[in-house]
Amino acid sequence: MKREEKAKHIHKILDELYPTTPIPLDHSDPYTLLVAVLLSAQCTDIRVNQVTPALFELADNPFDMAKQDIDDIKAIIRPCGLSPRKSKAISVLSQMLVDKYDGEVPQSFEALEELPGVGHKTASVVMSQAFGVPAMPVDTHIHRLAYRWMLSKAKNVEQTERDLKKLFPKESWNKLHLQIIFFGREYCPARGHVPEDCPICSKYGRRSMFSE
Repeated sequence: MKREEKAKHIHKILDELYPTTPIPLDHSDPYTLLVAVLLSAQCTDIRVNQVTPALFELADNPFDMAKQDIDDIKAIIRPCGLSPRKSKAISVLSQMLVDKYDGEVPQSFEALEELPGVGHKTASVVMSQAFGVPAMPVDTHIHRLAYRWMLSKAKNVEQTERDLKKLFPKESWNKLHLQIIFFGREYCPARGHVPEDCPICSKYGRRSMFSE
């Protein structure tokens, strides 16, 4: 079966299982989403959602956040891991938003990726979920599933992103990346995966996966 045909079947399964895709990170606007996505690096969405209420009570906009002591930010976000790096990034990017963008989150990949702590994946999430711009944010989980489902042989997330964009309609990207994440958590985890019980791997997964 060609990749294009397999992608259509997989897309259908994902649409049936996840007709709606709520954004997993709690937020109220593009800025709070940006901060939440930054915090989610090497951290679960559940943990981020436990931490952000206290952080956004301290400051929920770049003007107020830029005034906060970095140590106060670090103390709140410590459960998310990498708190020294993340707290500095939140502080500095908040000041940059104030200085360069009048406190608004810029609506371009290039501008977002210039902010500290914001890579291409984070920028893609913000562009897709905050501004509705078609994007295919690929993290290590989506990268793993794309390989497992034989949709990509890429060795890195950048190439996997390019491969998936070729296989799926542009108008589906924003919803699709969340569908893949939800599916991975429920049916296709990295560990303890039973391919025979997986709605996708049982039909379209790599044969090598059946030995996991």
